[in-house]
Amino acid sequence: MSDPRTFDSFVIFAEMRTGSNFLEENLNSVPGLHCYGEVFNPHFVGHKDQRAMLGVTQEQRDADPARLLAAMRRDGAALPGFRYFHDHDPRVLDRVLDDRRCAKIVLTRNPAESYVSRKIAGETGQWRLTDMKHSRSARVRFDAAEFGAFLDSIQGFQLRLLRGLQIRGQTAFYIGYEDIAELDVLNGLLAFLGVEARLDAVSAKLKKQNPEPLSEKVTNFDEMEQALAGLDLFELSRTPNFEPRRGPAVTSYVAAPDSALLFLPIRGGPVGQVEAWLGALDGKAMDEVRRDFTQKSLRQWKRRHPGHRCFTVVSHPLVRAHRAFCTHILPTGGACFPQIRETLRQTYGLPLPVGDPGPGYDAGAHRAAFLAFLRFLKGHLGGQTALRVDASWASQSSILAGMAQVVMPDMVLRAERLGPELAFLAAGIGLPAPELAQADPDGPVPLADIYDQEIEAAARDAYQRDYLAFGYRAWCG
Repeated sequence: MSDPRTFDSFVIFAEMRTGSNFLEENLNSVPGLHCYGEVFNPHFVGHKDQRAMLGVTQEQRDADPARLLAAMRRDGAALPGFRYFHDHDPRVLDRVLDDRRCAKIVLTRNPAESYVSRKIAGETGQWRLTDMKHSRSARVRFDAAEFGAFLDSIQGFQLRLLRGLQIRGQTAFYIGYEDIAELDVLNGLLAFLGVEARLDAVSAKLKKQNPEPLSEKVTNFDEMEQALAGLDLFELSRTPNFEPRRGPAVTSYVAAPDSALLFLPIRGGPVGQVEAWLGALDGKAMDEVRRDFTQKSLRQWKRRHPGHRCFTVVSHPLVRAHRAFCTHILPTGGACFPQIRETLRQTYGLPLPVGDPGPGYDAGAHRAAFLAFLRFLKGHLGGQTALRVDASWASQSSILAGMAQVVMPDMVLRAERLGPELAFLAAGIGLPAPELAQADPDGPVPLADIYDQEIEAAARDAYQRDYLAFGYRAWCG
């Protein structure tokens, strides 16, 4: 498994609330790798309330840390390892740094996020989360003096670690909190460790807790900003992004039959309308538009169409969420996602009818079901469920980021002004714009019949990044 010329053990240098449990969970799913936890935590051995490991008691470990290091190597794993925090047994640090055959992994996180997350966990008593339905939340108060002491201890340890590696001529594999759910990054770590095996998927057991921005988790956020004035490395106003990073989805791209227009669809938007418009632009039917691109055929299309224009269409997040709900969740046939629908009913308590909506399904029932879906999306897009994030309700900003890996749209149109903006696009290539077909109704109850400020607030909570990225205000109907 491991190249004998490189490493025969590893250590993860991390801190509380940096995602080290999640990283350990993924490494332990690889044959031949085993991370034994916080084996040199002064309060336990490996994991909370554990007092012995591999035949070595806590007292024996405290008397001679090398005894437990040797026991891990004898235990049978091809590559044993452990997690080490700044307040763990200091006698171990130099011993590990001196060992060139011990791979060093450095896991880091924004210290302000770690500090707040730690305080929330202390307030709620929840240090691990396996499903959003068990999630507990709290708002905490920022203490400048407490944070200063916390930051000093973390930074002091990081500087000591950095210098220790430098003077020994070693390097570490650095990984950030928001990268630990990236399959390619984790497999890169396995390559660094000299392990041949690769992960096929990231573990779905542990979920991210409290994915909201700091402003929603701290009661005195203004004081926090003042205390940290000038320390913009903390990116306090950033909305954390825990959605899976998306690929470019080249096969979904659509080109006009003849004209030099390329449409990059965002599912959940007015895709059918735009495809029909593209066909009509060249006097042809929708089924004559060009589809099924590969990256190679896309490059060929671009070369054959100099002066081409690439565009996409974004929708108001609330409208798009309602369309996705009415298309994929509410009905039981057609484009419904039946397994997701049933999980939402049974596990997350969405008040969906057992079958298709019947005569008794009125505006009140629709509002309750859709509001529950929006509240589910907040945690779902924050990485707190095991369900896949479908492109129909993924954030539009993440979809655009995926597109940018291959092609950057030079125009981002708005669904609410789609007719005039498509006409402007057609004029840019010297063609008259065909009439835009009317959109089909989304579902049995129009959004306007259930809209209120509670619905708007739930949508904004779920799609903060899209509201911010595209400047959307409250929906006007």
